[in-house]
Amino acid sequence: MKNPDRKTVSKLEALPNLAKAISSDLRLIGISKPQDLIGKNPFDLYDELCIKKRECVDYCIIDVFMSVVDFMEGGDPKPWWKYTQKRKEILKKEK
Repeated sequence: MKNPDRKTVSKLEALPNLAKAISSDLRLIGISKPQDLIGKNPFDLYDELCIKKRECVDYCIIDVFMSVVDFMEGGDPKPWWKYTQKRKEILKKEK
Protein backbone atom coordinates (compact mmCIF):
# COMPACT_ATOMS: atom_id res chain seq x y z
CA MET A 1 0.00 0.00 0.00
CA LYS A 2 1.36 3.37 -1.01
CA ASN A 3 1.98 5.75 1.87
CA PRO A 4 3.09 9.08 0.42
CA ASP A 5 3.68 12.17 2.49
CA ARG A 6 0.24 13.79 2.40
CA LYS A 7 1.76 17.24 2.88
CA THR A 8 3.94 17.06 -0.22
CA VAL A 9 2.22 14.57 -2.53
CA SER A 10 1.33 16.32 -5.77
CA LYS A 11 -0.11 13.61 -8.02
CA LEU A 12 -3.43 11.86 -7.51
CA GLU A 13 -1.92 8.61 -8.81
CA ALA A 14 0.52 8.62 -5.87
CA LEU A 15 -2.34 8.19 -3.37
CA PRO A 16 -3.29 4.79 -1.96
CA ASN A 17 -5.93 3.04 -4.10
CA LEU A 18 -5.75 5.51 -6.99
CA ALA A 19 -4.73 4.40 -10.42
CA LYS A 20 -4.91 6.26 -13.70
CA ALA A 21 -8.62 5.63 -14.42
CA ILE A 22 -9.96 6.82 -11.07
CA SER A 23 -7.54 9.73 -11.05
CA SER A 24 -9.04 10.73 -14.41
CA ASP A 25 -12.52 10.46 -12.90
CA LEU A 26 -11.49 12.79 -10.09
CA ARG A 27 -10.06 15.30 -12.55
CA LEU A 28 -13.35 15.15 -14.46
CA ILE A 29 -15.12 16.47 -11.34
CA GLY A 30 -12.58 19.16 -10.55
CA ILE A 31 -10.15 17.37 -8.22
CA SER A 32 -6.73 18.06 -9.72
CA LYS A 33 -4.41 17.48 -6.77
CA PRO A 34 -4.54 15.39 -3.59
CA GLN A 35 -5.07 18.42 -1.32
CA ASP A 36 -8.36 19.13 -3.17
CA LEU A 37 -9.80 16.04 -1.45
CA ILE A 38 -9.54 17.49 2.06
CA GLY A 39 -13.00 18.30 3.41
CA LYS A 40 -14.82 16.63 0.52
CA ASN A 41 -17.77 14.29 0.98
CA PRO A 42 -17.10 11.02 -0.90
CA PHE A 43 -20.83 10.56 -1.57
CA ASP A 44 -21.03 14.03 -3.12
CA LEU A 45 -17.99 13.23 -5.26
CA TYR A 46 -19.75 10.07 -6.42
CA ASP A 47 -22.92 11.98 -7.30
CA GLU A 48 -20.88 14.56 -9.25
CA LEU A 49 -19.11 11.78 -11.14
CA CYS A 50 -22.40 10.10 -12.09
CA ILE A 51 -23.75 13.44 -13.35
CA LYS A 52 -20.61 14.16 -15.40
CA LYS A 53 -20.55 10.67 -16.89
CA ARG A 54 -24.32 10.66 -17.39
CA GLU A 55 -24.54 7.21 -15.86
CA CYS A 56 -24.48 5.57 -12.46
CA VAL A 57 -21.00 4.24 -11.82
CA ASP A 58 -20.29 1.30 -9.54
CA TYR A 59 -20.82 2.06 -5.85
CA CYS A 60 -17.35 0.71 -5.02
CA ILE A 61 -16.00 4.02 -6.35
CA ILE A 62 -17.44 5.57 -3.18
CA ASP A 63 -15.20 3.22 -1.18
CA VAL A 64 -12.17 4.46 -3.11
CA PHE A 65 -13.23 8.07 -2.58
CA MET A 66 -13.74 7.38 1.13
CA SER A 67 -10.26 5.88 1.36
CA VAL A 68 -8.45 8.79 -0.29
CA VAL A 69 -10.39 11.49 1.55
CA ASP A 70 -9.70 9.71 4.83
CA PHE A 71 -6.02 9.39 3.97
CA MET A 72 -5.66 13.04 2.99
CA GLU A 73 -7.40 14.06 6.21
CA GLY A 74 -4.87 12.16 8.31
CA GLY A 75 -6.03 8.53 8.30
CA ASP A 76 -3.79 5.55 7.78
CA PRO A 77 -3.63 4.16 4.24
CA LYS A 78 -6.08 1.27 3.96
CA PRO A 79 -7.30 -0.82 1.03
CA TRP A 80 -10.47 0.63 -0.49
CA TRP A 81 -12.50 -2.49 0.38
CA LYS A 82 -12.04 -1.72 4.08
CA TYR A 83 -14.59 1.08 3.52
CA THR A 84 -17.25 -1.08 1.85
CA GLN A 85 -19.15 -1.98 5.02
CA LYS A 86 -19.14 1.63 6.22
CA ARG A 87 -20.48 2.79 2.84
CA LYS A 88 -23.24 0.18 2.94
CA GLU A 89 -24.24 1.22 6.46
CA ILE A 90 -24.39 4.90 5.48
CA LEU A 91 -26.46 4.21 2.37
CA LYS A 92 -28.81 1.95 4.35
CA LYS A 93 -29.48 4.75 6.84
CA GLU A 94 -30.30 7.16 4.01
CA LYS A 95 -33.11 4.95 2.67
